[in-house]
Amino acid sequence: MSRLNKVKVGQVTLGGGLPFVLIAGPCVIENRKMAINTARKLKSITSKCRVPFIFKASYDKANRTSVDSFRGPGIEEGLDILDEVKRTIKVPVLSDVHSVEDVSLAAKVLDIIQIPAFLCRQTDLLLAAGESMKVVNIKKGQFLAPWDIENVIRKVSSTGNNNIIITERGVSFGYNNLVSDFRSLAIMSKFGYPVVFDATHSVQQPGGLGDKSGGNSEYIPLLSRAAIASGCEGLFWEVHPNPGKALSDGPNMLPIDEIGALLTKLKAIDRIVKGHKA
Repeated sequence: MSRLNKVKVGQVTLGGGLPFVLIAGPCVIENRKMAINTARKLKSITSKCRVPFIFKASYDKANRTSVDSFRGPGIEEGLDILDEVKRTIKVPVLSDVHSVEDVSLAAKVLDIIQIPAFLCRQTDLLLAAGESMKVVNIKKGQFLAPWDIENVIRKVSSTGNNNIIITERGVSFGYNNLVSDFRSLAIMSKFGYPVVFDATHSVQQPGGLGDKSGGNSEYIPLLSRAAIASGCEGLFWEVHPNPGKALSDGPNMLPIDEIGALLTKLKAIDRIVKGHKA
């Protein structure tokens, strides 16, 4: 993949052929203690592995399969928890923003405003996110071809904000299934912004369990290795202390205790591909 524009998020930099960055955390904020403890453990693991780390967690999952599904604590409490993570763990924080009205409040806390995949063509939301001048992570919709993302990028960059990250999360393939086309990472990199691969949502089976989504988490390491071998600038993982008890996306999450060994392998691949020294 070509050398890309660098995007700086606090002390973390993506792009420019630098070693890959990990964006990781639970799908949704289940409670304050769980979010802070997970962020602390992730920071410890990534520091030992020397992998730059950004914490992610959603304060509101507005696109759950069922009306009865857990959505999170909401924007006010959720942002307060993310602010505590940011201050105490000293890591950048990312969360989804679903509406124009939420952008200004979210921008006071978040280092990265994430545009959910289902909303990646919503012009007003993209413009509001861009106007915040925060880093904007655009999740490419499951319904988009990789070259379609250029029009999405232009909406954000039209505000004068070029702090943009693009995240691939698989493409719809029949009913309740996603597949990953690794050509997408190379194609999207040509637009000049860091490309991240979401290995956990790429194994999701949307609505696959009827009233909730299923997933094949056993393939996350495989897809992660393939993405790093392609030269991508970052990985996006949803992790949990106990995915079987997660309140959202458990079937496509990684157990937090398993990520250290996987990061070590991925670093070795990244060094070979990008020519870094150990």
